[in-house]
Amino acid sequence: MKTFKIYTLGCKVNQYDTQVIREEYQRKGYLEITDNGPADLYIVNTCTVTSSADKKSRYFIHHAHRENPNAEIVVTGCYAQLDAKTLGKIPGVTKVSRIKENLPAISDFQDHTRPFLKIQDGCNNSCTYCKVHIVRGNSRSKSLTKVITESKQLTAKGFKEIVLCGVCLGLYGQDLKPTSDLLQVIKALEKIKGLERIRLSSLEAWDITDELIDHLARSKKLCRHFHIPIQSGDDAVLKKMNRRSSFKLYASLLKTAQKKVPGIGISTDIMVGFPGETDDNFCTTINLLKTVKPMRIHIFPYSQRAGTIAASYQDTVPAKIIVERFNKMKALAKASELAFMKRFLNKTMLVLFEERAKGQPGFWGGHTDNYLKVRVASSQNLKNQLIQVKLSEIHGDYILANIC
Repeated sequence: MKTFKIYTLGCKVNQYDTQVIREEYQRKGYLEITDNGPADLYIVNTCTVTSSADKKSRYFIHHAHRENPNAEIVVTGCYAQLDAKTLGKIPGVTKVSRIKENLPAISDFQDHTRPFLKIQDGCNNSCTYCKVHIVRGNSRSKSLTKVITESKQLTAKGFKEIVLCGVCLGLYGQDLKPTSDLLQVIKALEKIKGLERIRLSSLEAWDITDELIDHLARSKKLCRHFHIPIQSGDDAVLKKMNRRSSFKLYASLLKTAQKKVPGIGISTDIMVGFPGETDDNFCTTINLLKTVKPMRIHIFPYSQRAGTIAASYQDTVPAKIIVERFNKMKALAKASELAFMKRFLNKTMLVLFEERAKGQPGFWGGHTDNYLKVRVASSQNLKNQLIQVKLSEIHGDYILANIC
């Protein structure tokens, strides 16, 4: 029996695509290897969101060739879409594959308790620092019928939570005939028996409607969590990034969501060191985050990407200043996360347990619906169980709890 290995880099969309590829080769009779042994075939599902992602993608290609010089190596994903010629010249690469359209539905999600379900691909935004809209193309949506069918298949497999994802999830349905939207998907999936939770991946602020917030406030299945990439809180920087937002829009939206949906967790992405970002610009971003108090802040130093508009900007920020701003933002992120977690101490919440806690034998880790990380001590197998716990003590980025 032929064997294969998959290396996946990047976002939830890529992880979904990997599951499609996995099931495709399993149908062909291949056996997947997950240990350190050599395989007959390697698939490297690449990412190109940063220069670091490019480097990691190339590393895994070289690693595969070293592990088995006679193996086939197939390279796919965003980096492959963008620079197939360069990747094709790397020793051992036998095929550079473009991302396929009209992919078959998945029936499982290996090594996950919460499967990612891609319902949309592509992006109609043109952020000046980003390559994603270049490599993924314009927005395309999966039909609602296919989304429902796939969700039912995953639920029948025993999954209790599904994470809806896309390159630009909020654009779902605008290209369909008749048109649809994300809220229609959510309402359809809420009717599926056995599906206990529906979680949304990243959403742009301008795609979050009052109707979506109002539905979240009364839904019994939609998780109280928004991931909203802010990138910057300064209007001048946002304009230069070609982001369709402002300090006022972000502040108003997040405050509205927090008021209408008590306990909602809001996480975000922040970029530091974008070309032309001044100390005042950076301080404005800090002020926004202090105002809206997100539960989690993912920080990214600006990475110049060839082929983007921002790559032509001459007013680059010195590396030393980028590091200083990164560290200041990191301190704010830590304080903001701690403040959010403290709000829930001594409260009883429902947790979906996903896996044994890494480095902590005898403990299980999972998430509340508002995306708090929780651990409990248990000798039983808690995987894929929804259990009521009482949150008791903060340890770093998670809360220790006791089963009720």
